[in-house]
Amino acid sequence: MTVTTQPKLIVALDLDDRDAALSLVERLAPLGVWFKVGYEPLYGYGDAIRERLESLGANVFLDAKLHDIPRTVEAGVRALVRRGTRIITVHALGGNEMMQSAVAGAAERAAELGIDPPQIFAVTLLTSIAPEDLGELGLQGGPGENVMRLAALARDARCSGVVCSPHEAHDLKAYFGAEFAVLCPGIRPAGTSAGDQKRIATPQRAVEAGADYLVVGRPIVRAADPVAAARAILAEMETATRG
Repeated sequence: MTVTTQPKLIVALDLDDRDAALSLVERLAPLGVWFKVGYEPLYGYGDAIRERLESLGANVFLDAKLHDIPRTVEAGVRALVRRGTRIITVHALGGNEMMQSAVAGAAERAAELGIDPPQIFAVTLLTSIAPEDLGELGLQGGPGENVMRLAALARDARCSGVVCSPHEAHDLKAYFGAEFAVLCPGIRPAGTSAGDQKRIATPQRAVEAGADYLVVGRPIVRAADPVAAARAILAEMETATRG
């Protein structure tokens, strides 16, 4: 996989209102942003939002976060593959065999449909997890150490990249190289609320750290003017210097 020089902005459609989400993608699609379809849209109105995004030719990050036995995850990935879906997530904690099954399922189903296969990204540690939370999960060391270990497992399973906080992006890029992509949620423009995110960064800091994809939800979808909010973040990303 070749990573583009300019990072991509992904707008998280974390909305329980189908009509609001459909209207939002119509307004934002001309900006060339990608869209994250997570739990709310996927389970609430998945067919409607995916059909609209496909009709617009939009790039989709399907944040399914699959985590099950290998055969079940492979079947789940196969069911999710469709035109325009560029990234599907699984949990790195599912292990090497599970991630390999996801990669194989995506490639095989895409070949059957005659389309480009989506990339499989492995979720390392959620950005809602603080360093002090790791002990109760039975994890040794800090967030950075755990993210690097899980990223190595994902790379060996032939995943295209990982999901992590911007705080780990620089070290991941330095160790794994430019071809191993980094997707960062927990992006918050200066002055906006962190919400339930704990390991966050501004768009500028994320780009400087080496993030390839930046996921932004509430600061755009809840803004009085979502288009203006997205434009401001895109401008900040364009002027930042890659790490």
